[in-house]
Amino acid sequence: MTAQETIQVRVVQKQAEAEGIASFELARVDGAPLPPFSAGSHIDVHVPGGLVRQYSLCNASHESHRYRIAVLRDPTSRGGSEAMHAQVNEGDVITISTPRNHFPLHPAQRTLLLAGGIGVTPLLCMADRLARTGADFALHYCTRSEERTAFAAEIAASAMARHVQFHVDDGAPEQKLDLAAVLAAPGGDQRLYVCGPAGFIDHVVNTAKAMGWPQDRIHLEYFGAPTQDTSGDQPFEVRIASTGKTFAIAADTSVVEALRCEGIDILTSCEQGVCGTCITRVLEGEVDHRDMYLTDEEKAGNQQFMPCCSRARSKVLVLDL
Repeated sequence: MTAQETIQVRVVQKQAEAEGIASFELARVDGAPLPPFSAGSHIDVHVPGGLVRQYSLCNASHESHRYRIAVLRDPTSRGGSEAMHAQVNEGDVITISTPRNHFPLHPAQRTLLLAGGIGVTPLLCMADRLARTGADFALHYCTRSEERTAFAAEIAASAMARHVQFHVDDGAPEQKLDLAAVLAAPGGDQRLYVCGPAGFIDHVVNTAKAMGWPQDRIHLEYFGAPTQDTSGDQPFEVRIASTGKTFAIAADTSVVEALRCEGIDILTSCEQGVCGTCITRVLEGEVDHRDMYLTDEEKAGNQQFMPCCSRARSKVLVLDL
């Protein structure tokens, strides 16, 4: 696997968008146009302290002079959001990757977008694209309060405004999200996109499935993996197909960490099973999938896994490395 191409960009604007949320507008240091991207794309950001984190692009996908991301300051995170808020400022030069898209927008007669909190960022780009093309869509934007609702004024002044409904937890009962009503008609050429905290996504996806939405019409992107119960983890072995060498993976160590100690580097980014960077082909063995990236069908196929977080159900996994 090859590393993503990187770009040097300057933070041309840092702005508070809501309580605990800041946006960062990025432009190339050399002034050249940025690589094109499509709605749903994200970039890797090399954060101070040696961390790499993924952030969705939330500006219009036809723009080439800037990328814009938004970051929620999360005190329980592993340091990425804290560093972005506290250490990255206007004028700073940072390294990012070229955009990639694991959450693409597909053509449909009608599109439903459901955002939970900071999960609105990729859906903003989608909504802008759908509005510009005259598509039939609706964006339901759920937040805890008006103070935590990023981009509210910008949305209200945009072409997407008439398609957007805001739902705040501390607001009047009549404005709260009636998910059953929103998802009540799963038939026809419709697609559902959902992004936000794991609990929000699971609630939307489970409700949609219960109401008859086909799996292939439901698209989702997690911003962080749910906490895993690792108390029952067992050691296993990994065999490298190209050399035949076998390495022990301890119960409290990931495949990525164990192989790194043996001089075998697998390209990683989020190390939570969210971004798909470390995806590795499995030749033999049964995987214990713990990622949020692969579909249920891909997991059942047992042909690839995320070595940053997933483990083995069998005693040995043979990897195409």
